[in-house]
Amino acid sequence: MRVGAAQPCQVRKEATVSGGLLRRDNPGRALLFPLTIIYTEPMADVSAPAYEVTATRRRPKTFDELAGQEFVVSTLKNSLKNGSIAHAYLFSGPRGCGKTSAARILARSLNCESLNGGQGSAEFSAENPCGVCDNCIAISRGVSMDVIEIDGASNRGIDDVRQIKDEVLFPPQAGRCKVYIIDEVHMLSREAFNALLKTIEEPPPYIVFIFATTEIHKVPATIKSRCQQFSFRLIPIETIQELLKNICSETGITAEDNALFWIAKESTGSLREAFTLFDQVAAFSDGHIRESLIREKLGLAGLETINSLAESCAVSDSVAAFSQIAAIIESGAAIEQFIIDLAGYYRSLLLLKNGITKESILGYKTDQFSAKVLENLDSIRLEQALEILLECYRNIRYSVSPRFELETAVSKLSWLNQWVAPAELKTALDETQRILQANAGTQQVSPLKPSASISSKDNYGKPAFPHVEEQSIADECRRILSGSNGRLSEPADREIADDDVPVWSGMLRNDKKNNGPDDNVSSGSESSAARVLRLIPGTIVN
Repeated sequence: MRVGAAQPCQVRKEATVSGGLLRRDNPGRALLFPLTIIYTEPMADVSAPAYEVTATRRRPKTFDELAGQEFVVSTLKNSLKNGSIAHAYLFSGPRGCGKTSAARILARSLNCESLNGGQGSAEFSAENPCGVCDNCIAISRGVSMDVIEIDGASNRGIDDVRQIKDEVLFPPQAGRCKVYIIDEVHMLSREAFNALLKTIEEPPPYIVFIFATTEIHKVPATIKSRCQQFSFRLIPIETIQELLKNICSETGITAEDNALFWIAKESTGSLREAFTLFDQVAAFSDGHIRESLIREKLGLAGLETINSLAESCAVSDSVAAFSQIAAIIESGAAIEQFIIDLAGYYRSLLLLKNGITKESILGYKTDQFSAKVLENLDSIRLEQALEILLECYRNIRYSVSPRFELETAVSKLSWLNQWVAPAELKTALDETQRILQANAGTQQVSPLKPSASISSKDNYGKPAFPHVEEQSIADECRRILSGSNGRLSEPADREIADDDVPVWSGMLRNDKKNNGPDDNVSSGSESSAARVLRLIPGTIVN
């Protein structure tokens, strides 16, 4: 024990001596304040390796390790090989696809002593940085004076840019280039962007700017025109799944292929998100990752559950559909996530109907989808189902209850096989006109269009109906029915029965007991033409 200041790697502790110190001028009188003695003891070893998340441990350190960005890698390697290094680069793309990693790799390649022949060398190499020289180690640890990494979200003002403009005047200390990496550059203010223009246009020869952003549209055009732009792509599901398999082999974890495929699919092309989700799943899987365990722990609905619900909706069994929805919610599934999964399911069915069979696009193998749903619903109704679910997801934010929105959407899906598309309605109208014309013995005219009026002129510009210049749908059908010689005539006092309303008409069946002044179908005397026209939605009968 010694009195004094604590040394590095030591803990500072204090102890109080109760007797106090004796005064030199009066040895018999002690001081009234206690004596504080400082002693030190060694700290625990902080250099021991701790747990490191997969996203950090597997961060690419060379161009060859940068997955899914072949175009970017080949272009940067050729630039290094030819010595054509730009003064500013702009990396854009989705989150977690390697923009910042590529910027750091490029910075190490520009300053690697092994590749560049040391400080002041005029040549570059197309090989990867060595990772063992002093510059590579310093850049990897983030302590290099020649590579400055700036967060654009927290250093977005003009004062921060002024500091950069002052710093670029000083040459690099140990490497060949002084590199500024500005992440999330779109967060800079307008004034900061304007202050950067002259600097990135004509910087000193040893300065290289590397900008990274996820929102390229927010970067001013004046900045884009001064940079070489590289667009990073989403990483394919197959590539992510293969990387996850390699991680399982390294860590001794066993995993089902379906489980790894689900993780890769849920990451939506972001490798960082895939690694983060993998760490979470591995934490509760106890060394064996299974798809069933993932659904159970994360509260997800499996494909079998969604298939069963879609089959009930396809056959209009609303009772079974509502019961399944209640069971899914009680199992702990998040409503928003379930709507996303259900919308993705109908989207996969729509793609499957259009001939898409690739597993990475559909999300599952083709034989895992319900054949009954594919048989009962065509592409038009699958599009409507997808639109219903997308609208449901949009309405959740302002809804009284997300569950109400989901149940309403499932109710709409239950009568989806009776829904009529506008194209089908037009076909029915054209067929109705053809039958009426055949019965009336008139010549064929162009099909009726669902508009306020139809043209009454033939292909030569002459009136097809000399007695009328312009014919509405109602007038045209009255004319056709009036020439039918009674073959389509009916008693004037007969009301339209339920069986007279076809399914494709889109009309609600009339309840005679509840007829009111506003009912579409009025009782009493009415011509046959008017009754026929009331079967056509959107037609106004005068």
